[in-house]
Amino acid sequence: MTPESHSPAGTDDRTLDPPPGCPAHGLGPDGLHRLYGLAADDLGDLYEKLRDEHGAVAPVLLHNDVPIWVVLGHAENLHMVSTPTHFSRDSRLWTAVQDGTAGPDHPLAPHIAWQPICSHAEGDEHLRLRGAVMGAMSTINHRTIRRHINRATQILVNRFCEKGRADLVSQFTEHLPMAVLCQILGIPDEYDDRLVQATRDLLQGTETAIASNEYVMNILIRHTARRRAQPAEDFTSVLINHPARLTDDEVAQHLRLVLLAAYEATANLLANVLRVVLIDPRFRAQLNGGQMTVPEAVEQSLWDEPPFSAVLGYFAKQDTELGGRRIRRGDGLILGIAPGNIDPRVRPDLKANMMGNRSHLAFGGGPHECPGQDIGRAIADVGVEALLIRLPDVELDGDEDELRWRSSMASRHLVELPVYFEPKPQQDVEAMPAINPIPRQQQPNRQVTTDRPTAPAHRPAPPQPAPTAPAAAEPAHRPGAWQRFLRWWRGY
Repeated sequence: MTPESHSPAGTDDRTLDPPPGCPAHGLGPDGLHRLYGLAADDLGDLYEKLRDEHGAVAPVLLHNDVPIWVVLGHAENLHMVSTPTHFSRDSRLWTAVQDGTAGPDHPLAPHIAWQPICSHAEGDEHLRLRGAVMGAMSTINHRTIRRHINRATQILVNRFCEKGRADLVSQFTEHLPMAVLCQILGIPDEYDDRLVQATRDLLQGTETAIASNEYVMNILIRHTARRRAQPAEDFTSVLINHPARLTDDEVAQHLRLVLLAAYEATANLLANVLRVVLIDPRFRAQLNGGQMTVPEAVEQSLWDEPPFSAVLGYFAKQDTELGGRRIRRGDGLILGIAPGNIDPRVRPDLKANMMGNRSHLAFGGGPHECPGQDIGRAIADVGVEALLIRLPDVELDGDEDELRWRSSMASRHLVELPVYFEPKPQQDVEAMPAINPIPRQQQPNRQVTTDRPTAPAHRPAPPQPAPTAPAAAEPAHRPGAWQRFLRWWRGY
């Protein structure tokens, strides 16, 4: 950011900083609010305070008191992400990077450092790299992905369904996205608790974030080398063989981009949707009564509790103006997703239903709009529906006020979501989730006897040989048109 003072008094005198222990400990140099540490325990309230004090664009401080702008207005955020002539994602333009105040040892270095990826590139290079990513995305079979999601959900729910209690964060929402994404990227053998923990750690910008980033990158670099030598039918192989001819480093960095962005967004989205289902009777009644579908519930959550609260960052390519603020060349800006979604100019009534409205900022916009948003939506749609089918009587175990959050500038992550339910039996992981699943035939060649005194309401079909590919168990009668459509939509 530029040396221009943001102090109301127009001075850069650092001797005016509040001493340690002062009630104003949340303020830094020039009286600016910090987006980290104790001051960031409730960024929602801080954003609204900043909106009242400064309007749609406010000056704040990042870790190590690095100055930056946070964009709070919905229209201003859309203008920033949609005007590549004025704002870039290339952090090398940032004054704080150039003068070393946001160097390699900065806690947010994994997010700040420039990388050879489409989200940091511009012009022809951006078109080349993003074209490769979108090309690989276009080859993903969404019906197959839905099968993976259903199967992963069945495996996870089977681990706790017989106990009658679970923590849906640590046992479900933090694992389902990673299991599915590893399958998409072609690294299912790497999926384990350590990968989940390392991914979460580096996204939080902790003291061990750099080491966690190295762990994840080592996995992706080795995987890229394997697929270069032995291609397979997965996202990585398509990316490697795309006409854009990405280098191994570019491939690994884009795998990291897809893995991190899709994982964090989807894990938070899953937790947020399930939390609202559990604490809001009206929301749940709308789902159960058919007035709202799970995809519509997901979109409402993307407005009210977006998976990413903010994204770092955009950087001014020239002197300009945004939200009435003078932005200097080299200034850094934060995409304020959460505050932009509740901009009073867009949502004067926050209780109003946003059903059918996809103009939220959850996936960004412009040239760098999230390329994997359909995967995230699919995991949330199918995962939430499958879980509720398996556990229709699930209830929050405790009071809503007891729920805890882990907050950072980038996201607000639910720490745990304890629930209870009537214990349920395990189900076949290859079948669609069901309340009362049809038992799997153990002896496919056994003849069905018909010497019963009364005929059943629906005569069971003759047992069939075990399928060679994952498939749902067939009911005895032919499903109606609506049921056949639902099965097609879910990937069966």
